[in-house]
Amino acid sequence: MEAAEQYSSSVGTQPACLILGVSRASVYRRRQARANPQPIKQRLPGGRALNREQQQEVLEMLHAERFRDQAPASIYATLLDEGTYLCSIRSMYRILERHEEVRERRNQLSHPQHSKPELLATGPNELWSWDITKLKGPVKWTYFYLYVILDVFSRYVVGWMVAHRESAALAQKLIATSCTNQNIIEGQLTVHADRGTSMTSKPVALLLSDLGVNKTHSRPHTSNDNPYSESQFKTLKYRPEFPKRFGSIEDARAFCRNFSRWYNQQHRHSGIGLLTPEVVHYGMAEEVIMQRQQVLERVYSDYPERFVKGRPKPPSLPAAVWINPPVENSRENKNYTNLKSEVSQNR
Repeated sequence: MEAAEQYSSSVGTQPACLILGVSRASVYRRRQARANPQPIKQRLPGGRALNREQQQEVLEMLHAERFRDQAPASIYATLLDEGTYLCSIRSMYRILERHEEVRERRNQLSHPQHSKPELLATGPNELWSWDITKLKGPVKWTYFYLYVILDVFSRYVVGWMVAHRESAALAQKLIATSCTNQNIIEGQLTVHADRGTSMTSKPVALLLSDLGVNKTHSRPHTSNDNPYSESQFKTLKYRPEFPKRFGSIEDARAFCRNFSRWYNQQHRHSGIGLLTPEVVHYGMAEEVIMQRQQVLERVYSDYPERFVKGRPKPPSLPAAVWINPPVENSRENKNYTNLKSEVSQNR
């Protein structure tokens, strides 16, 4: 509108409005309002308005225990049925709005603010992630439950179990066995999980406390806070041999046993330099990378023209793995960069 008035002085109102797609009537109305400003009239309460005492009576009625859960329209109709008229429905809303009560009039439950977990692993058995997923049973509405504990740095499956139900006691047993098998000592490990009933249960919390293991949880309804377990389950269910349904719990256990062996020993994981989780978890990554480098050096010496960017290098193993890395403008902040550089130098 302002642009139309600006250009109308040079090219005329009609061409300016035509070019800018503005209504001429709006431009003329704006000019007239600017030329003859009208004083703003204060609306005074009329004789029909409720006085202060009457408004207070209506407000007290709205606050009454029998009406505190009802809308003004329902209160209005109830009072009419009882032979009482205080004011119109709209007046009830005006009174409530004046007192900033056009909302739920009872105290509401306030949910706590959950901070985003920022977890770092620079080696195996520093950070574990665990979760439970459903596997379809032989008939509709039947399921088996797969528990998996994953090392975040190496992606190694340190423990798994298939059961008929989701249970805190079973999760407690699996975590204890996995810690024993991996020789976990007090203060070494952090276990991360979402907020399922088993994950937040008291038996699991007491077990982790007894073992000297720290625990963290995802934010509610935020699957991205537990990405490594979710990714591992996706790899499981996207395998070509993954069945639509399992005939029995023994079938499910046999399949998961073969899958875990393949995942740990044969799966070249893109997140860990195309190494297998077992190689990374048990400290053989540097040796394998050196062997790969030797192969590439031989090929480069024979066919240097194939490598236009210089000497080839095999994919490297990340020095650190994060759950929710601290970021700024889509890049890791300086603390993360410095830490990653320091870890690389120490490896």
